[in-house]
Amino acid sequence: MSALRPLSPAEARVLGTLMEKARTVPDSYPLTLNMVVTGCNQKTSRDPLMNLDEAHVQEALDALRSLSLVFETSGGRATRYEHNFQRVLGVPEQSAALLGLLMLRGPQTAGELRINSERWHRFADISSVEAFLDELQERSTEKGGPLVVKLARAPGAREQRWAHLLCGPVDPGVEIPAAAPAARTEPGDVARLQGRVDTLEQEVARLRDTVQRLCTELGLSQVGQP
Repeated sequence: MSALRPLSPAEARVLGTLMEKARTVPDSYPLTLNMVVTGCNQKTSRDPLMNLDEAHVQEALDALRSLSLVFETSGGRATRYEHNFQRVLGVPEQSAALLGLLMLRGPQTAGELRINSERWHRFADISSVEAFLDELQERSTEKGGPLVVKLARAPGAREQRWAHLLCGPVDPGVEIPAAAPAARTEPGDVARLQGRVDTLEQEVARLRDTVQRLCTELGLSQVGQP
């Protein structure tokens, strides 16, 4: 089996989405173009987040079709798409689940993969996950070469993470950031926020004084009194 050309990030996202929905929402599978777009851009279970439009998704689907990784199905008013990942790559269900998760969620530890794979495939324990990952990493050249790589351990991390190689080589000595760092709060931002709080407190105080004065003029009990 010859190795596939590296997939683009959009192609990997589309392929991973089809693999996910085939397992998690089988009643809606195969997917229409609109369903693929929605799945690619969803805000949960995705890293990184993407905002692909129909044109980009259609382009990715067409490219994946040329690789036999995706094919169209007839029937109904809309064209639907399904993946052909396992047949093309020649991997078992367990390995396909791990690769799909890595394409959708980015690098993960074996423990994270086991947790995240609950709706895809239930692994007995972390050891079984690691066994399939090792198999994918040691895949022979005759079968197309390795499909995953074990990354360097991040500072302070207890476990190493795994990354897929479907989009091309990854330097195992470089730890890929798990997520974008949170935006740093600048001193000026704090000052502006405190200024807004002070302004709101002053407005509330003025409103309270106005209500108290009206109550006095009307002979009503003041606010906060019986």
